[in-house]
Amino acid sequence: MGLQGTGLLLQCYLMLAAAMFFNIGEQEEKCIIEEIPEDTLVTGVFLLEPWDMKVLSQSPHTGLTVTVKDPNYETLMSKRYGKFGKFTFTAHASGSHVLCFKTNSTKFSVFARESLKLHLDVQMGEHTIGHSADRTKDSMQSLENTLRHLTEQMVHITRHQGFQREKEEAFRQISENTNSKVLWWAVVQTSLLLAVGFWQMKRLKDFFIAKKLV
Repeated sequence: MGLQGTGLLLQCYLMLAAAMFFNIGEQEEKCIIEEIPEDTLVTGVFLLEPWDMKVLSQSPHTGLTVTVKDPNYETLMSKRYGKFGKFTFTAHASGSHVLCFKTNSTKFSVFARESLKLHLDVQMGEHTIGHSADRTKDSMQSLENTLRHLTEQMVHITRHQGFQREKEEAFRQISENTNSKVLWWAVVQTSLLLAVGFWQMKRLKDFFIAKKLV
């Protein structure tokens, strides 16, 4: 493993220290759903390892295929990685995005039975300050990078709030339409009950008159 691969693996361990993880088998696919605002940069870091670290892995070449679909189920990205890596994509529409992770193996499906653990950390927006800010000795340059980072965070928060307002407005519109339909249905039911009641009273009165009981 080269220096670049070692650095990426170390970055994965540091970022995935508090991330989620779940069980996944060889040649198995699992998906998660993320609500992502429009024009939002999404960054994901993953690490694939055996579920039982004490048992020697029988699939040293197992990797992971990452597929992302937008709210219209159109594929934004589909790329094959190794056991660890980093992927990024930009959401072009607000809504539920499906992130699918499928392990790949050189084994036949009937022999692919190893249980694996997938560590995953998905972040929306810019969450890290560029490495140039860490290397610079100029405090003004560092401050400029920090301000740029804060500005990007504010833009991300604004987009997220706008996305939530759009969802709230759509939900309110659906609620108002449903209440209107329920009200009209109640009016129709009441009108039908009154009409049937008057009809029954008239029929009963005509019956009594015909039988000369009144």
